[in-house]
Amino acid sequence: MRVTTKGRYALRALVKLALEGGEKPIPIKRLAEAESISPEFLEQIFFRLKKSGIIDSVRGPGGGFVLRMDPDDISVRAIFDAVGEGIELTPCTTPPRNGESAECSRAEECLMQDVWHEVSEHITGYFESLTLRKILDRSREETAQLLV
Repeated sequence: MRVTTKGRYALRALVKLALEGGEKPIPIKRLAEAESISPEFLEQIFFRLKKSGIIDSVRGPGGGFVLRMDPDDISVRAIFDAVGEGIELTPCTTPPRNGESAECSRAEECLMQDVWHEVSEHITGYFESLTLRKILDRSREETAQLLV
């Protein structure tokens, strides 16, 4: 499994939005600069996040983006799903797309199929349980320890 730039940037930008935003909209340009992300690329990512209901946009002066959901309710898995980030380990754990066959061609003789499915379930479960709130809390704890 490899999280692509799109998935990493989506997560970074949402953590920043959660840290700074609250109910006040944050302009995409400010988020892009703070996270060293191309504003055009971040717009593409935010389009998908908005479409999925994770964020909302506010137009006009003072506009920008806000979280539409509470950070407790936004899992890393939901973020990855929203931007089209696959978290499958192997082709045999990847769901079929566009009429492809759902079964592995070696399913009958493969002794590793159950192992790959178990590992994939663990990773998926971890990303489902990891929320923006947990990431924010973890970063606050680490920052507090650095200041001691």
